[in-house]
Amino acid sequence: MHWGLFRRGGGPEVVEAALTVLRAVESLSSSPRFEVRMGGRIGNQAICEYGRPLSEEACQFCEEIFAQGGAILAGAGGDRFVYDARRRFELYCKLNPLIPPSVPLRAGRIRPEYTAGVDIMVVRENMGGVYQGAWGEHRTAGDGRIASQRFEYTERQIRQIVDVAVRLANDRRGELAVVVKPNGVPTISQLWIDCAREIAASHSIRLRELEIDYATFHMIQDPHRFDVVVTSNLFGDILSDVGGLLLGSRGLCYGGSFSASGAAIYQTNHGAALDLAGTDRANPVGQIHSLAMLLRDSFGMAREAENIHRAVESVWRSGVRTDDLREPGCRLVGTQEMGRLVAAAVSDSSEGEG
Repeated sequence: MHWGLFRRGGGPEVVEAALTVLRAVESLSSSPRFEVRMGGRIGNQAICEYGRPLSEEACQFCEEIFAQGGAILAGAGGDRFVYDARRRFELYCKLNPLIPPSVPLRAGRIRPEYTAGVDIMVVRENMGGVYQGAWGEHRTAGDGRIASQRFEYTERQIRQIVDVAVRLANDRRGELAVVVKPNGVPTISQLWIDCAREIAASHSIRLRELEIDYATFHMIQDPHRFDVVVTSNLFGDILSDVGGLLLGSRGLCYGGSFSASGAAIYQTNHGAALDLAGTDRANPVGQIHSLAMLLRDSFGMAREAENIHRAVESVWRSGVRTDDLREPGCRLVGTQEMGRLVAAAVSDSSEGEG
């Protein structure tokens, strides 16, 4: 199996920890072997060398991987490389699972007993909206610098992403929330609502229409009421990050971006974390979970993916924590040690199954 890898940027350590876990998966007799290739420059490093966050070298690398049926595991790089990659490869759909761990993590601001049983899928449109708009700046004598940004959504873009969300809701609890801002962004919000109403009704899906302000509050106040959430680029970004509070740490957030043809890039949702680069303090679990998502969604390896999730929780259950999840009585470990412990748990749990 072919798949590619970007590990340059602010946090190559978390990708290395994920690779340690992959090697444990590969070592199992029932697992296929992977051909792992490293990609070109991305993010801040690409800007320094090429003047843009997504280098042509990286684009050619992705094209080769996708042509061979592979997928990309991306480390954090900084700047706009993720937005540019989504546009270049038409990765119109981003899925962000928000499933709090069953192991109580007491370092978070929300009590674990309150989030038990929460299972939310945020479906985010990647190709339109403010992140993919046109921007510029000019100056006038009276106003000084004037910054502008223009963006739009087409009916085709909205229908395409709502179709995905409805199919997911149909396989889950049959509930869909569309998140908009009718008074602040009237025409775009109405187009989202019209499309969501029509498509949800045609599949007998229960639909809620929420404003972004209330949806953000509601996700923390009453997260059990959410099943599948579909929304725009900006609002999806906000909700996915807020959802990190439900997980216990932003370092546990992850997701995947997909094209209609099956091309996919998997990544964490927590940004480049430049302040943690080279410190061996970053939590690698978000990256490890994105690896599990890659195995499941791109290669159909659901058992191996579930094994990784169980292994992470087994390590937590033993009292091990990274710095962001520090709590009294825990044993603190660094990024690489966490990766090694999860890898060992992957091997141990698989032997137990046998």
